[in-house]
Amino acid sequence: MHRSRQTGFSLLELLVAMTILAVIGTIGFVQFKKNTAQARNIKARDYIETVGKGLDMYYLKHGFFPDLGSYEAMVEANSPLVKENFIPANSPSKDPWAQPFEGTSTKANYILKCAGDPSHPEEFGPFQIEPGKLSEQNAAPGTAPGAAPALPGAPK
Repeated sequence: MHRSRQTGFSLLELLVAMTILAVIGTIGFVQFKKNTAQARNIKARDYIETVGKGLDMYYLKHGFFPDLGSYEAMVEANSPLVKENFIPANSPSKDPWAQPFEGTSTKANYILKCAGDPSHPEEFGPFQIEPGKLSEQNAAPGTAPGAAPALPGAPK
């Protein structure tokens, strides 16, 4: 008599395959979260640097900074920065983590601040921009706050 063998996967084979998929999924998710946090940090820097550059351009045109008491006043539709096209009209007043940007400007100076990523403060901590410099709570090792990173192959 002829025995027929059933085809299919054994329970052990299925468990091994599911374990491999779980490990790959976990690694992928961790990398996704890390890259998302880094992208948000870059986005916050871009927003705040755009306003800083707008303030610098205003200074070059008028010889002084606008007297604005808050970051919201800098990016609102009636702001002199928006009216004179130094910054886009739709500049956000909150960072990518939904925390408000902070900032003030007087005729002689300005300070713009971002609180950074609350869930990764050691990697993407607070930073601020002042005329001519960017200061960070966590600067890269060996660089002064606000210093541009060295270009590859550049003399030291």
